[in-house]
Formats: sequence, C-alpha cells, structure tokens
Amino acid sequence: MARIEPLRWGILGVANIAVNKVIPAMRASSRARVVAIASRDIARARRSAQALDIPKAFGSYDELLADPDVDAIYNPLPNHLHVPWTLRAADAGKHVLCEKPIALNAADARMLVDARDRNDVIIGEAFMVRVHPQWLEVRRLIADGRIGPLRLVSGHFSYFRRNPADVRSRVEWGGGSLLDIGCYPVNLARWLFGAEPTGAIANIDRDPELGVDRLVTALLQFDAGQAQFACAGQLVPFQRMTMFGDRGRIEVEIPFNAPPDRRCRIIVDDGSRFASEAAETIDFPAVDQYALQAERFADAVAGTSDVPVTLEDAVANMAVIDALFRSAKTRQMERPSS
Repeated sequence: MARIEPLRWGILGVANIAVNKVIPAMRASSRARVVAIASRDIARARRSAQALDIPKAFGSYDELLADPDVDAIYNPLPNHLHVPWTLRAADAGKHVLCEKPIALNAADARMLVDARDRNDVIIGEAFMVRVHPQWLEVRRLIADGRIGPLRLVSGHFSYFRRNPADVRSRVEWGGGSLLDIGCYPVNLARWLFGAEPTGAIANIDRDPELGVDRLVTALLQFDAGQAQFACAGQLVPFQRMTMFGDRGRIEVEIPFNAPPDRRCRIIVDDGSRFASEAAETIDFPAVDQYALQAERFADAVAGTSDVPVTLEDAVANMAVIDALFRSAKTRQMERPSS
C-alpha cells in the first residue's frame, strides 16, 4: 500500500484559535504537518513559529502563499478577511480550510465557488463540530428513528466578552454574536434536518455603543419542523443543544467547544418518566475535533472523501444568516436565498 504523505499546512496569522487549538491539533495528527506561519508582524510570526516548532515564519501573507512547500492554507483571520485571502490562496493554487463564518454574506461566499472551480482546489468551512463523534451519533440516532421524526432543534450558545479592541466588537469586520457563534446552531439545524429552511425570523439586540449584535433569538422554519436558538456575546457562558421528536429527545451537553482532554456525553430520553429519570447517557472518549477536521480535509485533498462542510453548504448557511439579519430589520419572516 502506498504511503500517504501528510498534508503540508501554512497558517495565515497568529489568531488564538490557530495558536491554541488548531495548530496543536494538526501537529498531533499523522496526516498533517504545519510547515509555515505568517503574520504582518514578522516578530510575532517568529515567536509563534518557535513556540510551536514550525520551520518557517513569514512577515506577510503573500510570502506564505508563494511558498511551494505549502499544500494547504488554514485561514483564521478576522471575518472580513476570510473571502479576500481565501481567494488569493486559491489563485495561488493552495487548498483552503477557512474558519467560520466563511464570509460576511452569501454573495461574497459564492465568489469562492468560482475560485475553487477555476483553480481546481479544495475549499472547506471549518465547522469542526461536524466531525465530532457525538454529533455523528446524534445524526445517526435521528436517522434511525430513535426519537421519532425530528420536529424541533433547540439551542443556546453564549459567552461574555465586551472589549472595543476585539475583532468581534467591530461591525465592519463582521463582529457580533450571530456571525461568531450563531452560525453553529444554524449549521447544525440544517444538517440534522437535511434540508434548507423555508423561512427565518430573528430579534436582535445591539450594543448601544459598539453596534454589534449582542443578543439574538431566532426561529427557522423547515418543512419537517422548526429550529430555535439564542446566541449572545454579552451573557453568562453557556451552551446546549436539544433535538426533539414525537417519541424522544437528544441533548448534547457540550455541543460546540467539546474539550479534547475529557469525555463528552449525550442524553437520550423517551420522556416516559419525570425529570429525565428514564434517560440513557451515551459517553464518548476524549477526541480532538480539530485534529479530526484536519484529517478529513486531508482525505478530501487525497480524493477519498468530501470536506465535512463544502462551499455549497457554506453558501447556504450564509443565506440563512443573511435572512436572519433582514428579518431583524423588516420584523417579518424572510426566505433564505442561496
């Protein structure tokens, strides 16, 4: 059997998620090798390269894109830079794993489809939750009819961070809770229903000084049911997702930030006894979902599978988010247009 070489990664920027989560996960995988990192500040790039044992450090993103030793780019830049630098990476012949949200709107995301096809590269959106075993099991249980037909997906995702200097506090840079974390329940609801919503409605509370959406409540209408969620950047940290059918429910305790060093669990309850006394708990061994994401991307580049979140999927997700933003202005249900 031919030996499969690890995918050689270059990292655009020194964002916290890259330095603290994604790069360590890639380094722990036999299918990935981080060979270069770039920053507009060469000193920061060199410090990160030294700390993470990365061979090359560049003082510009273009220098990294020109490196022939780099096969794929991980793009964790601020939201407004996702599309421009993913386009440049694709035009340089590099595969790209881009952090969520892949764009600021669906129209911008569609440009990436053309770039992918024009350059014959792989581009995927980094929703790492879609490869975690707990979510794969949730989807299998629903498909097997464990809770009956899926009727409702309910979620909450919040944290508290109010810092004017943070990129998430800049409206023009794609800041705010809906783009930052609300994209997760939107993505998962679409994935679990296996369909696109026919309508979306949202109520948005904005920070009076920063202008970013700090609290969003949303409802998505599907042919088979509904999804409802709240996301917030200025609430107590909490996350939970629950899926309801007519014969049971599935609750995911740590749906988004599943830790790599501890077990996760989901709860399956048929509702036959009060206060979940009849619930079954399903445990999952500790895994690093970022490492799994890198391995699935390497498989896609090798041609043995698709990326977990394709560009077509990413465009459709952005279309729902666009509809939610429109709904908050029109005060009525809006139809996503992907």
